[in-house]
Amino acid sequence: MRAVITAGAPIDGEYARLAGTTLKALAPIGATTMLARTLDVLEALGIDAIAVVGNREIARACAARPVHIVADTGTGSGNVRAALEAWPDDAGALLYLTCDMPFLDADALRDLLARSPAGALTMPLAEHDAFARRFPRAPPFGITLAGERVVNGGAFVIPAGACARIADVAARLFEARKAPWQMASIAGLPLLLRFAFGRLGIASLEARARAVLGIDVIAVRGCAPELGYDADTAQEYRYARERA
Repeated sequence: MRAVITAGAPIDGEYARLAGTTLKALAPIGATTMLARTLDVLEALGIDAIAVVGNREIARACAARPVHIVADTGTGSGNVRAALEAWPDDAGALLYLTCDMPFLDADALRDLLARSPAGALTMPLAEHDAFARRFPRAPPFGITLAGERVVNGGAFVIPAGACARIADVAARLFEARKAPWQMASIAGLPLLLRFAFGRLGIASLEARARAVLGIDVIAVRGCAPELGYDADTAQEYRYARERA
């Protein structure tokens, strides 16, 4: 298996002040950084074909490691596409990771990989109650779907031959993530209406994703909460740093 990490996300304001850097991937967590922790976990899993999407500062941070650096495109959607093109599409399954999971560990990823069927695109879901027990008094996380509250993770297992197929949709989803009406053009207005009325369930989202992407898509339930905690804001980063 090969892996790719997107590490180009910039930070500013209070987050950058707390972290002492303008790159989220290089924000310190204990004696390491979020990027270094992610690389350590992949190496612990025995994954030695690792690509990192980032700029020259990221490349310098990875200089002592045998990783393949993919140039930062300057946009989030461009970096998503670059990550999906980091390795040949027929080189086997791809483990796609964001770089902002400060509590990531090898056991959490090993469990996701073990429960990801061959040929399926999978993503982890943690039960919100388990998440709250693991991270008491954390900033708010999670989403409620048809009465079920879950926390999605920042790791994806993409089957061999699927990266090129999903690249356009993945880039569009990134651009539309904060624009509901753009999201509607991808997810479909009926799904958004069902979500608005609290009737949209995980199975419906899986079915829609299968229809759009043309491959099997599975949300792996009961995954480790560590896969669901991403330090996307200054508040989330401060919590993680205090507990490192």
